[in-house]
Amino acid sequence: MVLILRTWRRKILFTAILQFIIGLFLIYFYCEYVIYYVIQIQCGWPALTKQPIDGLKPVQAMVLADTHLLGSRNGHWFDKWRREWQMHRAFQTAMTLHQPEIVFVLGDLFDEGKWCSQKEFDEYVKTFFNLFKVPDETSMYFVVGNHDIGFHYSITPQLQSRFEKQLAAPPVKLISIRGNHFVLINSMAMERDGCALCSRAVDEIDKIADILKCSSGSLLCKSHTRLERYSRPIVMQHYPLYRESDSSCTEPDAAPLPERNNLFVERWHCLSKESTEYLVESLHPRAAFGGHTHHSCMLRHSFVPTENHKIEFIEYTVPSFSWRNRPDPKYYLLS
Repeated sequence: MVLILRTWRRKILFTAILQFIIGLFLIYFYCEYVIYYVIQIQCGWPALTKQPIDGLKPVQAMVLADTHLLGSRNGHWFDKWRREWQMHRAFQTAMTLHQPEIVFVLGDLFDEGKWCSQKEFDEYVKTFFNLFKVPDETSMYFVVGNHDIGFHYSITPQLQSRFEKQLAAPPVKLISIRGNHFVLINSMAMERDGCALCSRAVDEIDKIADILKCSSGSLLCKSHTRLERYSRPIVMQHYPLYRESDSSCTEPDAAPLPERNNLFVERWHCLSKESTEYLVESLHPRAAFGGHTHHSCMLRHSFVPTENHKIEFIEYTVPSFSWRNRPDPKYYLLS
């Protein structure tokens, strides 16, 4: 009888331990895998209000910003590992659920890109592409941020060159997909002080502006290059366009108060007013996207460069994709 009782107790203990282990595994599996699908399956591509021209398939793009991968200087190793795992799972879940055709990353890929050695930078790039791997049929494009190469006056040719070469991100780049034109811009090259980087960026913007003007049917252009289908471009860069503060941003994931009312410093928190007017008047964008603030914002702009000419468009500031910068990371889906 005593032997039977001991055997029964052992079975109960074994069953309890087994159930506990299985329970822990299920909790881990849900929290580290399933929860990402539960949340992101609620997101979807925006519905189109107009029929596509010529029956062309709409372009579906995913936009994220400010991943801020930690390096060897800032942050604890566990924090680095945890944030990278979270972003990896969130991004790969998005790839599985949404299958975007194109992905834009709006700068500050790396937290310590402006300080790290070439060896560390190579490791940074390798880590990024491991975490944010995309299928062969998905294209990924980058703009540079101030944490990647530094603010304007701390940028060296070596810092600029290695980011440009290893991530295929020149100061200005035009990407055209089925009549949709994206102009990718290095925000730190918009200082307009005549430096080599700024001069190169301005030259490219002027060329693209002339191509767009010719493609729109204007006779006031110099270029012989024309786009197959014209539409007003979409500007992609790291900084927001000029604004005094985030006080007009009322989205649920906008900057919290009182931070929202803090005044911006031109060329530090946003583009200068001069550079903003130059970009808008040159490119006539239909939309603009930026990051940098780590918070969301949507602003409707109306520029009137001449009495009979008004340029209207919407600007979106994309929140950070890193849990280290905000408790509710975000990405945008565009179509």
